[in-house]
Amino acid sequence: MLIAPATFDRLVRARELLTTTDEHVAAIARTVRLSQFHMIRAFTALFGATPHELRTRARLDRAKQLLHAGTAVTDVCMEVGFSSLGSFSALFTRWEGASPRTFQRPAPENHGCLGMLAHLPATAILEKRAAR
Repeated sequence: MLIAPATFDRLVRARELLTTTDEHVAAIARTVRLSQFHMIRAFTALFGATPHELRTRARLDRAKQLLHAGTAVTDVCMEVGFSSLGSFSALFTRWEGASPRTFQRPAPENHGCLGMLAHLPATAILEKRAAR
């Protein structure tokens, strides 16, 4: 799909507005002087994602930053613009492959087989000895 230079500039402006404001797509289309449906089609062709997908990706990227910083999951949910912890958690899990809480926990260090023994509960070692 060929895009005229003026339309390209409008779409770049729309992308900026999508990631910095909470305006509806229709309002952003009016702001950049494009019809809503033309903007969505051209936007998707140019950026490889719909405006909604781009906005969702930006919100989830911000959520990952906050989770890595140790912010509570509920606070992250509200900070990135979700009103329901359940919908945030489900969407995050679907897009990232792990729940926000799981994503927040630091990954265990990999020290090979011996390092893994340190993470076993003490009862597992005692049970193994008793089985002999």
